[in-house]
Amino acid sequence: MRRYGKNPDEDDIRVRPNRKGNRPRTHIRPKHEDAAEGMVLTVDRGRLTVLVDDRIVMAMKARELGRKAAVVGDRVAVVGDLSGKKDTLARIVRIAERTSVLRRTADDDDPYERVVVANADQLAIVTALADPEPRPRLIDRCVVAAYDGGLEPILVLTKSDLASADKLLETYASLDIPYVVTSREEFTDGAELARVHELLDGKVTAFVGHSGVGKTTLVNALVPEERRRTTGHVNAVTGRGRHTTTSALALPLEGSDGWVIDTPGVRSFGLNHVDPSRVILAFPDLEPGTVECPRGCSHDEKDCALDAWVADGHADPSRLYSLRRLLAARERREGD
Repeated sequence: MRRYGKNPDEDDIRVRPNRKGNRPRTHIRPKHEDAAEGMVLTVDRGRLTVLVDDRIVMAMKARELGRKAAVVGDRVAVVGDLSGKKDTLARIVRIAERTSVLRRTADDDDPYERVVVANADQLAIVTALADPEPRPRLIDRCVVAAYDGGLEPILVLTKSDLASADKLLETYASLDIPYVVTSREEFTDGAELARVHELLDGKVTAFVGHSGVGKTTLVNALVPEERRRTTGHVNAVTGRGRHTTTSALALPLEGSDGWVIDTPGVRSFGLNHVDPSRVILAFPDLEPGTVECPRGCSHDEKDCALDAWVADGHADPSRLYSLRRLLAARERREGD
């Protein structure tokens, strides 16, 4: 029997039927023009909790997004069942362009870059002044990650009733980083909480810090239990809730249109992904001095033009010292 002749348009050519009875695949994807806009609140094993208007919706990533993953803080387009009712599932079909990203690697030798939070305005670096002792190297790395990702760093120093904050604040004075100092005793009276609230008002703020510094205690005070329980939706598969610090979770700030994003405690903050040329953008007083730098300058070598720039009085020497200290943090393991 002849399969194909010279003319493939002949009437006797057989066409294999579609056994599944559905339509053949096409490369033309739907535009989803009627998709609703939402914000990703948390991600749990392939299921995403999304705030759509005033409803909490469970969703999964659509196949057409490929390897592109949505993270907490992402603005997304959602289709499907948006009622928020139990056992319903929507689809995320688009992820909007991000205004900022907080990224980290597991360590400095790890080439895999992980986006932790998207579209945050600020990074609140929570550090205890004692019990446990401050870790300046980790703070430096978080500051670098904030500058690199387009976030404004904030220092939140806890347990000031155990140790003074003066020495640590002096280290970061030239960076002009906003800060707030809290104590375990005075925090309960509301005055210090109000100062923290003022820094966060109207903004999306990601909180980062290692275990024991009081990060979760602070977040719990900023977000009432009722709102945390409503936002921290249970897992759609297991029906169980997740502890808020095992995965990043966005929570609405009480009495404000701001958001608090609680992230899991970190032991290290790898900076393998950071480009030094992006860190210098956080130092507008030094950036013009890099014009005469040799190509690929690390800004910490003898031919760096920043030395002459500062010597001529264009910038404070302490600013150059701070820049180089932060850049050196990329090459130095936390704790060394």
